Amino acid sequence: MTVVSRFQRGFSLLEAVIVIVITGVMLAAVALFLRWPFQSYMDTSRRAQMTDTVDTALRRIGRDLHISLPNSVRVAGATPLQTCVEMLPTITGGRYRAVTDNNGNGNILDFTVADGSFDMFGQFPAAQMPGAGNQVVVYNLGPSSPGADAYAANNTAAILSVAAEPSPQVPSETLITLQAAKLFPLASPGNRFQVIGPNNNAAVSYVCTATAVNAQGAGTGTLKRVTGYVTTAAQVCPPAGGTSTPLANNVSNCSFQYTVPQSLTNAPAREGLLQMRLGVTQGNETVNLYHEVHINNAP
Repeated sequence: MTVVSRFQRGFSLLEAVIVIVITGVMLAAVALFLRWPFQSYMDTSRRAQMTDTVDTALRRIGRDLHISLPNSVRVAGATPLQTCVEMLPTITGGRYRAVTDNNGNGNILDFTVADGSFDMFGQFPAAQMPGAGNQVVVYNLGPSSPGADAYAANNTAAILSVAAEPSPQVPSETLITLQAAKLFPLASPGNRFQVIGPNNNAAVSYVCTATAVNAQGAGTGTLKRVTGYVTTAAQVCPPAGGTSTPLANNVSNCSFQYTVPQSLTNAPAREGLLQMRLGVTQGNETVNLYHEVHINNAP
């Protein structure tokens, strides 16, 4: 037989209910106390992430703009719904031999007849060595100057090979052989040339699509970097084909505005300014950043 002491008692139902109610009130108070600091932390983290996304995307565009072929930046599209900025990034460049030496020796780049090869002073850095198919560009003046527009391929020529000049007239000359003889329309005043990628992979476009904020308070547009498409004389927004790499999601507004100061003479413009605005929206909050890039257009 089990003997139950008068001191051994369990909880009554009323006592259990009271404990549950008190515990619930305490948990509710703690949750209410912690809600605003936690929500503030989440909001701050989201804003920081959106700011970092927008800033990184704009700086990525700026890096391509800084190495773009002079006078190759162009903007198209219906701002702010969809807008594109396109450029031809340079791989390397140099100075071509324009005159022979005192003995009439040296492989010059001839601008009077179609020429299939020429000497460059110096050598390309190993990391910037152009390969077969890359294109030589001489004195690019852009779409506003017919006859000297790399997009129209009238001042470009594909490279066949690059090698040390077998009979250099000065130390360290490089022989550049073209796939086909080319009569370049204009000589460079500084005897300069640039090298860009092959025709099917020379251009880079940044395509921004801005749409209305959805019911969840987020933008539904995107910013993408497009490469590997065939270069066309007229800008297409967005370009046909190629490979797209997302740079930013939740885009709610964007714009590209390219300005070239009007020259007081007939000389080509030497500089340009691209103004970029990009906004990303999440949680009914929008981060807008403005960035501008000065572009050297001296060909």
